[in-house]
Amino acid sequence: MRVFDIIAWILLVVGGLNWGLVALNYNPIYMLLGPEMSMWVYAAVGIAAIYAIIRKMFCTSCCK
Repeated sequence: MRVFDIIAWILLVVGGLNWGLVALNYNPIYMLLGPEMSMWVYAAVGIAAIYAIIRKMFCTSCCK
């Protein structure tokens, strides 16, 4: 599970930085990858967020 945690963390950081830049009217993911690929990146960030929430809710021994 450690690999999924690292991937989720990276995706959440990328998503957070992207949203911070979107607030400044700059969307680097969309500009770099275009409309098709950026949709997949946004979906991956959303799945990573759901994974992190579920992991946090049900984590017992790994978080102590």
